[in-house]
Amino acid sequence: MPEQKKILGEERRAFILQKLKDSPVPLTGSELSAMTNVSRQIIVGDITLLKAKNEPIIATSQGYLYFSQAASAPAFERTIACRHKPEDTEDELNLLVDHGILVKDVKIEHAVYGDLSASIMVSNRQEVHQFLENIKKKNASLLSELTGGYHLHTIAASSEQALDKAEAALKEQGYLIE
Repeated sequence: MPEQKKILGEERRAFILQKLKDSPVPLTGSELSAMTNVSRQIIVGDITLLKAKNEPIIATSQGYLYFSQAASAPAFERTIACRHKPEDTEDELNLLVDHGILVKDVKIEHAVYGDLSASIMVSNRQEVHQFLENIKKKNASLLSELTGGYHLHTIAASSEQALDKAEAALKEQGYLIE
């Protein structure tokens, strides 16, 4: 079997950008590196360069995603404040996605670094499971562990009622801070 040729520089970045635009699901750095026959670290650098050119690429727990406003983005959004133990994270996220919510990110106020934010982009139980498996596999910490469980989420849905119901469910579980 002949060795696959590397795609170089600008041609590779154009290829990556097109793949991301065409993909309905996030693509991992490993998938993109296999397609271009370069290392995953080269892909990370390419994504950084594309973001510097104002391409709306976001890194999610499932991989890279081209964020097009024209895509079916939920029309309503709000920020909520939560607090719970790390072992309640799966329950919190599942509760939200079960109400039709897109959990866009998590934010904390760190004593040294100030505001820290990380993209989550989960909207169903499978994505929640993948996100948490990725945390476990990489032996990473949840941001909320740095703040005694206090954190914010940006959540989005197709209606204000869905957001209200999700907040009520979080309040009932004792996760919502008012």
